[in-house]
Amino acid sequence: MSAASINIDDSVLVQRSQAGDLEAMERLILKYQGRIYNVILKISGNADDTAELTQETFVKVIESIEKFKGRSSFYTWVFRIAVNLTLNYCQRNARMATRSLDAEDNESDSQARQGLKEFLSDDSAADPAVLAQRRELCELAKQALLRLEEPQRAVMVLRDIEGMNYAEIADVLNIELGTVRSRLSRARSHLREILEAMQK
Repeated sequence: MSAASINIDDSVLVQRSQAGDLEAMERLILKYQGRIYNVILKISGNADDTAELTQETFVKVIESIEKFKGRSSFYTWVFRIAVNLTLNYCQRNARMATRSLDAEDNESDSQARQGLKEFLSDDSAADPAVLAQRRELCELAKQALLRLEEPQRAVMVLRDIEGMNYAEIADVLNIELGTVRSRLSRARSHLREILEAMQK
């Protein structure tokens, strides 16, 4: 597959997929499967569940692609499917917990945010001492995140890890913009409390 073919716009690939082009659908899946997997993992906290939910997400995408009207971006649509499946799964299996980060820019908050971002990245180029410190911070952030309730965790993952704006989050979660803001604020406040308790 050439670099040029990978860079085809989503809307073109969607149109081709809706016309039955399996290669176009495969390209869309390859483009987003890593990000979808990571988001589901951060919300569910379980690798086995994540693999299953990722597969289920793309099965649903394939089954529903003809119904996609383009009112939102394909990217937002796929994330909506993934997050909804994951939240429904977590609610059915009430063994999950979720948590989030605070919008204020105090030192502990920005460290926690960095920890969540590092949690998704794999920077093997750093020196061993820095890597050890990052791993410790990442583990702390991961544990704190998993103690949040699922709706708060989802908002936090989409905002602070995926970098979605409030409107995209509202679209993915099918909630009001104001709900996104209040849920994110509560999530960050709860996360800060958890991190403070964990560091005592």
